[in-house]
Amino acid sequence: MDAETLSLLLSKPGWALLGALPPYDERRAMAIAERLRREGVDPRLIAGALTQSRLRAQARAKFDDFADGMVFTQAGLEQATRLAVGARHARRFQAAGCTKVADLTCGIGGDAMAMAALGLSVLACDVDELTAAIATVNLRHFPDAEVRHADGLALDLVAEGVDGAFADPSRRTAEGRRTHDPRAATPPLDAVLEVRRQVPALGVKVGPAVPHRALPADAETQWVSVDGEVVEAGIWFGPLAPDGPGRTALVLRGRAATTVRGPAPRPDVGPVGSYLYEPDGAVLRAGLVGVVAEQVHGRLLDATIAYVTSDVLAPTDAATAYRVLDVMPF
Repeated sequence: MDAETLSLLLSKPGWALLGALPPYDERRAMAIAERLRREGVDPRLIAGALTQSRLRAQARAKFDDFADGMVFTQAGLEQATRLAVGARHARRFQAAGCTKVADLTCGIGGDAMAMAALGLSVLACDVDELTAAIATVNLRHFPDAEVRHADGLALDLVAEGVDGAFADPSRRTAEGRRTHDPRAATPPLDAVLEVRRQVPALGVKVGPAVPHRALPADAETQWVSVDGEVVEAGIWFGPLAPDGPGRTALVLRGRAATTVRGPAPRPDVGPVGSYLYEPDGAVLRAGLVGVVAEQVHGRLLDATIAYVTSDVLAPTDAATAYRVLDVMPF
């Protein structure tokens, strides 16, 4: 989407058209476009409105009903934090006593929305002018949220009255490829970490495939899964990590939330028992399979495989349990 298309969408007829479109159905999109052309609607507005309708339908998985009032780009939606996870980010800042948080790389504004919804004052910045404009639209209902087209890393956060900072660097290279190395993100992790000189309460969202060797030793890194899908890792510093540095996993299943903390004991290896446990992906990424083995009074099937077996069925949300019906030679 370009600035001209956004302008058309935000016009009174554009916004009315977007709101009047039926739920997106790819099979009907062509027919709707043809009808609107016959009615004399600007083709650029038709294309923009149908694209937004499609993105809103995709965005419901992350933003639920809020998606119906938001504006997106494809890249912005792909990187945006799910609302349920963003709310947990916001609660960290709230619990740390922060009152004004700078979202240094706000994108379409998903995390800033979650923070503002909890009553935090938010300064949201993005270096891309169109993205900042989209964030302004998405944050329009929050009077204590300010959006700026600016480089968040260049701000004097102390002068701005900021006492907490958050960043979600882009994990795509200039060629559009994904990168798992936070040092190759935009902006790179090392540049973001300089923010701690001004604001110790810093949180940084990174991809879940981040290598452990790239993680700062003085932070809590938490991998997060939602209904079995690992969606992110977050690096939390200072008062945002009240239990100190280390690796943790947050498992969200429906309304239930389970936190698994290290250090993980080294589990034994032994024969197949009555039950097999498959640890959640966030637990695997965090390297905390040993904690699950301890919880279920179990052992590993093999030192190189992250499956746990046990002779008892123990309740845990950190793994999926299966009853063993038969054992065959491998």
